[in-house]
Amino acid sequence: MLDSVSEIFEGAAAKYLSVVDSDSSRSNQHEIGGLPSVGFKRYLGTPGKSDEYRFPSLMAYLTDEEEAELCQDSVTWYDSRRKNPKRSPEYRLYYKSNAVTDQIQPTDFFLVAKKRDGSLLLLFTPAGSSVEFQLRHLFGLSDVDKDFTSASMPTQTLILPIKMLLEDLGVQAFDETEAQNDLDMLLARFPDKLPKTSEFSAVAREVTNFDCVTDPDVALLGWMEREEALFRAYERHIVSERLRFGFGPAGDDVDEFITFSLSVQNRRKSRVGHAFENHLGFVFCEHRLPFEKGGGSRVTENKAKPDFLFPDFKAYHDSSYPISKIFLLGAKTTCKDRWRQVLSEGDRLDRKFLVTLEAGISTTQTDEMRAKNLQLVIPTGVHGSFNEDQKRWLYSMSDFIEKVRAVHSSS
Repeated sequence: MLDSVSEIFEGAAAKYLSVVDSDSSRSNQHEIGGLPSVGFKRYLGTPGKSDEYRFPSLMAYLTDEEEAELCQDSVTWYDSRRKNPKRSPEYRLYYKSNAVTDQIQPTDFFLVAKKRDGSLLLLFTPAGSSVEFQLRHLFGLSDVDKDFTSASMPTQTLILPIKMLLEDLGVQAFDETEAQNDLDMLLARFPDKLPKTSEFSAVAREVTNFDCVTDPDVALLGWMEREEALFRAYERHIVSERLRFGFGPAGDDVDEFITFSLSVQNRRKSRVGHAFENHLGFVFCEHRLPFEKGGGSRVTENKAKPDFLFPDFKAYHDSSYPISKIFLLGAKTTCKDRWRQVLSEGDRLDRKFLVTLEAGISTTQTDEMRAKNLQLVIPTGVHGSFNEDQKRWLYSMSDFIEKVRAVHSSS
C-alpha cells in the first residue's frame, strides 16, 4: 500500500521560474541553478570537473484548462564552472528544448522531484493554477518564491484525487498488488471481458465495509479507491493477455497497437466518471433521497442533461413546484474549466451544486464559483488540500445530503 509521497519520491523542491531559468535568449543554455541551496546534491550527486550526471526525466506542462503535455527526456546535472578550476563549483540542471520546455514562461511554478527509481519528475504550471495548489499540497510546500524551497514530503496517506493526478503524469501511485487477492474472484465472475461499470462498482462496494449512511464522505472515497485498484488489477491481466498475442497477422501491426492503446486510455477516462455517478446514486438511494439522473427524455432547457436532479424532472418542469425544493447536482471527478457546464443545465435555478474529487482547486476558481452561485461539494477527506477560507465555504457530502433531506424528509 502506498501510504505517502515519500514512498515514491526521495525528495523535491520548487520555485517560480525567473527569466534566466526559462528564456534561452537571456541565458547561455537552458539551465536552472539554485538546487544545492536546498540540499539537492544528496539526491543528484556531486559531479567532478570532468563529469556530467544524466538523469532520465518525465516532464510535463500542466494547466487547469487542457490535457497535460508530457515528454520523456533527460537532463544533465553538472558544474557550470568546470572549465575554471580556480572558481568554486556552481551546479546547474541543464534541460533541452522539447514539447514541454518550449512552453515554459517566467513566473511559472516549477517542481523537480527525485523518484526512488533514480529518475526525475519535472513539472511546470502557470503560477496560481489549481495544479500548483495540488502539487504544493502533495509535496508539502507552504511557501514558494523565486528561490528554491525544499519539500517537507508529508507522511499522510495519499488521497484518491492525488493518486489520480500522479497517474495522469505517468507516475504509478496505485499499488495493484493490493487487489491481486481479488483477481481470481474477478476472473471467476467476469471471465471473458470487463463488465459494465455498474457491475464493477457493485463489486467494489461488496468487498469493502464502508457505511454510506453513517459516513457518506468516507464511503464514497473508499469505494472509488477500491474500484480503481480492482479495475487496474483486472485491466493489467487482460492487457497483458492481449500483448502476448501481438497485433495483426504478424503480431507487429503498429496501427492496430495504437488503436488498442487509445481504447485502453479512453476506457480509463470514461469509466472513472461513470463509477463516480454509480456510487453517488447508491448513496442517495441509501439515504432515501428522491432523485433522477439526466438522460433520454429527462432533460432541462436546451436538452441539457444534469447528472442528478432532486426530486425529479417532472417537478423541475412544473412551474408551480417550489424552486426551493429543487436541487441540481453536477458530478465530475475533476472539474478544470468544465465546471461551467453545470451553470447552463437548469435555467430555473439560481443556485446549483457540483460534487467533485478534485483536490486543491485554486482560489481564483473557487471565487468565480461563488460569484456564479455554484456550490462545491467535496468529500471531507479532500478538504485538507484547500485553504481555511475555502474550507469554510465547501460542502461535504453529508452537508449536501442534509440540505436535500431537510426539504424532502417526507418524500
